Amino acid sequence: MHTGRARKRFSPPTHSAAIRILSGTAIFLLFVTQHLFAQSAHPLPEPEHSIPASPHNPDSLLIGLKANYYAAIAKNNEGEAAGYLQQIGRLLFISGHYPQSLDYLLQAEKTYRHTGRKKMLAANLDMLGELYYRSRRPQLARKQYDEALGIYQSLKMESGKAEIYGRIGHLYEKREMYDSAFYFQRKALQSYELDRHTDGAAKIYENIGSIYEDLEEYDSAYFYFNKAYVLNAQTNNARAQVEVVNNLGDVLRKTGRFREGLAHSIQSLNLARTHGERYQISSAYYDISKAYNLLNRNDSAFHYLALSRSLLNDIYSEESNKQLALLQTLYEIEKKDSEIAQLTQARRIDTLISIATGVVIILVIVVAALIISRQRLKIRNEQKLRAQHKQVYEAQNQLMEVELKNKKLEEEHLKQQLETKTQELSSYTLHVIRKNQLLEDLRTKLEEMIKDDKRDQRKQIRALSEQIGEGLQDNQHWEEFRGIFEQVHQSFFDRLQQQTGPLTANDLRLIALIKMNLTSADIATLLGISQDSLRVIRHRLRKKLNLTAGDNLSAYIQSI
Repeated sequence: MHTGRARKRFSPPTHSAAIRILSGTAIFLLFVTQHLFAQSAHPLPEPEHSIPASPHNPDSLLIGLKANYYAAIAKNNEGEAAGYLQQIGRLLFISGHYPQSLDYLLQAEKTYRHTGRKKMLAANLDMLGELYYRSRRPQLARKQYDEALGIYQSLKMESGKAEIYGRIGHLYEKREMYDSAFYFQRKALQSYELDRHTDGAAKIYENIGSIYEDLEEYDSAYFYFNKAYVLNAQTNNARAQVEVVNNLGDVLRKTGRFREGLAHSIQSLNLARTHGERYQISSAYYDISKAYNLLNRNDSAFHYLALSRSLLNDIYSEESNKQLALLQTLYEIEKKDSEIAQLTQARRIDTLISIATGVVIILVIVVAALIISRQRLKIRNEQKLRAQHKQVYEAQNQLMEVELKNKKLEEEHLKQQLETKTQELSSYTLHVIRKNQLLEDLRTKLEEMIKDDKRDQRKQIRALSEQIGEGLQDNQHWEEFRGIFEQVHQSFFDRLQQQTGPLTANDLRLIALIKMNLTSADIATLLGISQDSLRVIRHRLRKKLNLTAGDNLSAYIQSI
């Protein structure tokens, strides 16, 4: 939806200023863009009475759906009423109101189970699964998906099965269980192909390409993205091509083909403009900015980055207004329902009073009895309403408790991972120390043999000693050590660089070993030097860190 807001003109910044602005703004935009398009990566299933995936006027649509629901209730049509409940739940889900959406979807599920409408029940379970997934409750999401899959299998609906397979594969992808993710995505592809559902197959090819992109296997990612592109071209699904072309551009950039990636991003921009996909337009601007930055054309990069940020601000402003309007509508609907109930009750009472004044005393007594009966009914209704409010409150508390337990479980998992990495680091360091000690002993013995043995064998023994010396200086193990160290002590080197000047690779090695509280003998063995040389290196490091004579080097490093 276009707002008609004019773009601001600006003077291009200098080369150095553009780089500073890019580095400061890119992180923010990257997070925002990923959040936006995560919402569209797996769209909700389409029920019988579909609503737009991104409604322009959700408040007006909510009012219309509510009116249709009341009409269906008046006709005593449970199935149609459940369809409108499902649509209201879908609308609230798309708008981000998860608790209210859950309430409506559960009401629809109850009716579908009661009326035996399996197809609509499966679609409703699919929506519930997606809602639980977005609420970070993957186990509940998987439970809904499994039940929906069983229904689709009993109905022999291949497209429905494919939809669920794709969602289960997405759950595994987010947990970085890529083998399982591939398995379910390929099962989804088989079902779509059996149903000859070309658009669905194209989406699965795109999902498989995304998994390969996560694994940094860019050739395979490009292959599957291109297959999705070909299928969308066969069905003239230009709207779906926007995201596919954007993905192709990402892969090309990541493989160093910056100009080809730029061309794809521009193509994605043109497609997004044609179909009015404003989120995709913003994403294309951002991708074009990245491409220009990699091509060292930072003025153009800054220009498109500014366009992306401006468009995102416009979109957020409109979405905020939609949210406010929808919340106001929800409040007004609830208020209106309450007023209607009160007005209906008041009219009934007034009617009874009017009739009572025109009849004889006996009828007055009867009317009085009726009024008392109605008052008691009203009290019981109010008591039921309070009980319902209490149940809703307790359900919300239970949801909060479940979320708190999930967070605690995540914290315990992270602690276990940290302990495991620490043990790996200690074991690896001990292994290297033992290896270096062994090599050092061998070299010492060989040098003694050189002094005592015959002259014609000295050359071969000396070559072997030099080879062992090269083993002591092997840098490959240090790279593996540094990888494990940075996982245990996250951001340690970043904080160190902020407090000190430039440091060499050897300086960083020594600092890492001191951080692990190793002895001087173990450090000298790991570095393949003598303890005298180690004292000299520590002295030089103190100067680089600007430490005074009274400052303790080990204590300083431990404090970072």
